[in-house]
Amino acid sequence: MTDQRSSPDRSSDVDVIVVGAGFAGMYMLHRLRELGLATRVYEAGGDVGGTWYWNRYPGARCDIESLDYSYSFSAELQQEWDWSERYAAQPEILRYANHVAERFDLRRDITFNTRVTAAQYDDAGRRWVIETDSGERVTARFCVMALGCLSAAQVPQFPGRESFRGRTYHTGAWPHEAIDFSGQRVGIIGTGSSAIQMIPLVARQAAHLTVFQRTPNFSVPAQNRPLDPEVVRELKARYPAYRQELRESRSGYLSVLTPNSERSALEATPEEREREYMARWQRGGFGLLAGFADLYTSREANDTAAEFVHDRIREIVDDPDIAEMLLPRTYPIGTKRLCVDTDYYATYNRPNVTLVSIAQEQIEALTPTGLRTSAAEYALDSIVFATGYDAMTGALLKIDIRGRGGLRLADVWADGPLSYLGLAIAGFPNLFTITGPGSPSVLSNMLVSIEQHVDWIAGCLDFLHEREIAEIEARAEAQDAWCAHVDKLADATLYPHANSWYMGANIPGKPRGFMPYVGGVGRYRSRCAEIAAAGYEGFALSR
Repeated sequence: MTDQRSSPDRSSDVDVIVVGAGFAGMYMLHRLRELGLATRVYEAGGDVGGTWYWNRYPGARCDIESLDYSYSFSAELQQEWDWSERYAAQPEILRYANHVAERFDLRRDITFNTRVTAAQYDDAGRRWVIETDSGERVTARFCVMALGCLSAAQVPQFPGRESFRGRTYHTGAWPHEAIDFSGQRVGIIGTGSSAIQMIPLVARQAAHLTVFQRTPNFSVPAQNRPLDPEVVRELKARYPAYRQELRESRSGYLSVLTPNSERSALEATPEEREREYMARWQRGGFGLLAGFADLYTSREANDTAAEFVHDRIREIVDDPDIAEMLLPRTYPIGTKRLCVDTDYYATYNRPNVTLVSIAQEQIEALTPTGLRTSAAEYALDSIVFATGYDAMTGALLKIDIRGRGGLRLADVWADGPLSYLGLAIAGFPNLFTITGPGSPSVLSNMLVSIEQHVDWIAGCLDFLHEREIAEIEARAEAQDAWCAHVDKLADATLYPHANSWYMGANIPGKPRGFMPYVGGVGRYRSRCAEIAAAGYEGFALSR
């Protein structure tokens, strides 16, 4: 592990700057090296891994099955790495990231513990000028933002926070040392994916756990288990074809029961729906919502899946009043990211767990000894903020990015993000964003979407080099048309019916609008390929 700022002696001028050394930045570096481009990567963390470097909270694990959540660019890498569980935990995923970094000798071109603070395009020199928090200044022809969609932590500024005498944590910036909650009174604020993974483990350790819930989330069982070596061998034997299926699929993962891509939930009898949902519930994971074709487009159909999950919660939770508090009723199932858990609902049967609705009794302040709501005071020794992220745009807007003529990205995005394909932004030449707003990104298996974006960017840079083209920039009219297309597709679904982080609704003052592309990974990939084949249609190219 790299524990201090490291930056080998290099020229201050390179071909490409990559910001971020998670899975996107690592693969981007590998592809740029293949093109012979001098590249430097800047990473705020102390080593590679991105979200898996920072998210070390108890229970952290991927909600995409591990056999799908891995790189496909190297046949040798695919064959040599073995996952231990159906859903890999954070330590194993971080070991995988470290293995990749070592296998491809990536660290020698990465500057760790260094945060990029500003990126400005020099119109005359046709170069990006990058500044870091160490005072370093470097220029590059191209800049690739590989910041991750969920990397800017949202920490609510409750009154009295500085007065609290215990310890506070955020799930997205967890300490590297083990945290022992034994004997403590612990409060967890939030019931999103991080909290749902963490709550069962903390409940087993803490003297008492109080969960502060604003909006209940739908969660399905992971049914996690060790991987069967024979199943792994069979899949590895057909990995090339399987990976291609992932690339052409809707979501970038296939480890679910066969999707019902034609049948409506409303065409099935109640008994047929129950059997379908139960089979998927017992298998575990996201497959529940692949049971029928119209669960994301028809509220009536969606209600059948929601009520199925409500019934399972009522079966699991002993106290009927607590069960009712845990039932999501204000949005369609799946329109907030579906959570995948192990023993989450059963945890509320423990005598040392209390559920508090902060929709009914609002948090007023942190106090020296705990937390005060409008109805009560709760004595706490530690408080965990499981309050999520400023998703999709937050990490980009933390950097002072200025394009042509000093145009500020913060101004361009003041009313919501604008992007062409989630890859480029009008007014910002030679700047690329990996899995940006307007791409499938968080609605997909991120590794599949990352590889597609990195490969597209690498192909674009190769095209520019061969034709001696100095600048590439998204045309405003192409960007506007793409954004309208993204909005139209989203409006045909139930997604906008939820106050989700997909919509930016979890950040006070953030413009509302559905940010990912819902058309599917395969459809999106085809469109990107068509645009490249047409000489980068929708982009302005200048020699």
